[in-house]
Amino acid sequence: MTWKTICFDFDGTLADTLPLTFHCLKAVFEKYDNQTYSNHELIDMFGPTEDGIIKNHLKNKDKFDLAVEMYYRLYEQDHDSFVDHNEDIERMLHYLKYKGIKLGVMTGKSRRAFAISSTLCGLSHFFDVVITGDEVQHPKPHPEGLLKVMKELGSTPQEMIFIGDSMADIQAGKRANVTTAGVHWLDTYQSDHFETKPDYIWTHVDEFVSLFQNRKE
Repeated sequence: MTWKTICFDFDGTLADTLPLTFHCLKAVFEKYDNQTYSNHELIDMFGPTEDGIIKNHLKNKDKFDLAVEMYYRLYEQDHDSFVDHNEDIERMLHYLKYKGIKLGVMTGKSRRAFAISSTLCGLSHFFDVVITGDEVQHPKPHPEGLLKVMKELGSTPQEMIFIGDSMADIQAGKRANVTTAGVHWLDTYQSDHFETKPDYIWTHVDEFVSLFQNRKE
């Protein structure tokens, strides 16, 4: 079987942006609610976009607009302090594009946050289709976003693999009937283990690239 389409999650999969997300959310909740959350508590809020997380959990609802703008201001301002350039990821994407593989992203991030990170990480030009949390009614583990990527790329479940770092990624992939891979190849990832077993688990980018290189055309 040949994978003609590869869909990636973004945070914790293509960019080590989770520490930045934690930093910005903590700052927002501390400023407007005087509330402190741990990283694990913030992960439990994941699913909606950053705007949705703030809307769902901010106690001082009248400060929502200010809180959202603070989040994105910090996210862009502090991006380079938290997120390093990853040559392994960039080489992988270059290789896949060279091989003529269609590349998609399905992320729970907002379009605004994705635009900041994909631009500052130098990754935005690699993707044929990007579906963000703003463009779905049902976040992962619902397969809606993956099905949209598949439709826009003219792909089938048999031709696609979905690669992500969270349990929700694997569950979404299973529900979309695509091959799934759980990855721990960046320093920070969302799920320490996968209760729903993916088809593959990789801890280094080269494990995927070498496997892909060895597949029969």
